[in-house]
Amino acid sequence: MKLLAATTNRGKIVEIAEILSGLGVTVVTPEEIDLHIDVKEDGATFAENALIKARAWSEAAGMPALADDSGLCVDALDGRPGVMSARFSGPDATDEKNIELLLRSLQSKTQRTARFVCAVALAWQTGEVILAEGRYEGIIIDEPRGRGGFGYDPVFLDPELNKTLAQMSPGEKNARSHRRKALDALKTRLQESGLLHD
Repeated sequence: MKLLAATTNRGKIVEIAEILSGLGVTVVTPEEIDLHIDVKEDGATFAENALIKARAWSEAAGMPALADDSGLCVDALDGRPGVMSARFSGPDATDEKNIELLLRSLQSKTQRTARFVCAVALAWQTGEVILAEGRYEGIIIDEPRGRGGFGYDPVFLDPELNKTLAQMSPGEKNARSHRRKALDALKTRLQESGLLHD
C-alpha cells in the first residue's frame, strides 16, 4: 500500500517510514509526487486539524494520506496554548516569543504540569479514517535549558530523565515523544483494521 506522508518535515517522514515499516507500506512524500497544497487548519482540536489535513491531502493525491497535529497543553493555563501552540504569541510568533509568553503566563503559578499531545489521522479517498493520539507528560521549568530541538523543547522537562527535550539526543527524544506514541497506536489500529491493501 502506498501512503502519503502529508508533511515536508524530513524528520517526521523518516519517523513515519520507520514506525510503519514491516506493514508492507510504502511512504511517499509530497515532493516525490510534485504535490503542493495549502490546507487551512481551523479545527478546535488536534484530532480535527489532523483529519482536515489528511482528508485534503488524500483527495489531492488520490491515495491514503497520513497527517498529524500537535502542541503543548499546560494544566495551569486550562490547556493552553493547545492548538494555538505555534502561534501562541501572535501572528509573528517565534519559538523564543512563545516561550517568553508561556513563562510569563506561569510566573504566579505553582502548578507546572503539562503535556505534549499529538493526534495522527490516516484518511482514504473512500472516506475511511483511522485516528490515534499520543501524550508526553512533563513539567514546565522556569528558564530554557539545552540547545537541541525546537518550539517549547527547552522548557519542557521529562521528570524521569531530569532533562528537557532540548537536552536530549534526537534518538532519546524520538523514542519517548508524543508523535512516536501516536504513530505506534496508529500502527496497531492499522494492523487491526483490515484496511492494509494495495
